[in-house]
Amino acid sequence: MQYQQMEPFKLENKVVVITGAANGIGSAIAKTLHQQGAIIVAVDLDEDSLKKLAADLDHKRIMIEIADITSYTRLQEIRNTIHKSQGKVDLVIANAGIACDPPSTFRKMTNEVFERIVEVDLFGVTRVVKVFLEDIIDNKGHILVTSSVYAFTNGALNSPYASSKAAIEMFTRSLRAELAGTGATAGVLYPGWVRTDISKSVQGDHDIATKLKQRLFVGPLGHFITPNQVAEQALRGIVRRKPRIFAPNRWTPLSLLRGFLSMATDNFLDRDKFFQTSIKEIEDSLDNTK
Repeated sequence: MQYQQMEPFKLENKVVVITGAANGIGSAIAKTLHQQGAIIVAVDLDEDSLKKLAADLDHKRIMIEIADITSYTRLQEIRNTIHKSQGKVDLVIANAGIACDPPSTFRKMTNEVFERIVEVDLFGVTRVVKVFLEDIIDNKGHILVTSSVYAFTNGALNSPYASSKAAIEMFTRSLRAELAGTGATAGVLYPGWVRTDISKSVQGDHDIATKLKQRLFVGPLGHFITPNQVAEQALRGIVRRKPRIFAPNRWTPLSLLRGFLSMATDNFLDRDKFFQTSIKEIEDSLDNTK
């Protein structure tokens, strides 16, 4: 039996589209890949932060594009702009995402909030990939999709986010299999707890959510890392065209054991009085803010 050897992905002069590039993980990845000689196309809704990113990179080898990634038309416009200026796209990092703020149960969440998160975190990702997929195939490039450890841990109080992250994990796994033999590849990035705006609620901004996180994610699994640490892991994985990148690596065994882990954690949450009381307190607090 013969296996096709995958060529390493070299970043020098490669055109890289990064969504959610204005802040956090996206910004850190943009800077890290720029240091490797890549040409960055930074996409986000936050124009001021995008301009700051461009200034940080001395406006060299970077384009900024203001966009809502749920707009297929806007994404096509960006592709056309890139083709006119650069002629190609080699790497897509579908990183943009949003979460529940404040944390909420599905019971207390409006349909609009739930569906908006899924629209961005799932369909925003698939639209980005769809728009640039032929470029990636033509250039034997790579697609990296930012999922989360929520793809295999319980998503209570953030169910649309966790559901979307699980869905895009399977989407990317399926895509990678479909690309086999084309020379193009796809991979999933699984950040753990990262010090970004999206995780502020469990960094102390929301007292109950912070206490729950401390109870459920003990020891090293509860430690935060920086966006730069995620970016370094992403870089190593992109170069090797890895199908899975865990940041940090300590989450890898939990993914491997996810079947057992899911049963054990769900069983624990069924019986944990502190968790159940906390859920009630959060629902009561949401009622009081109406």
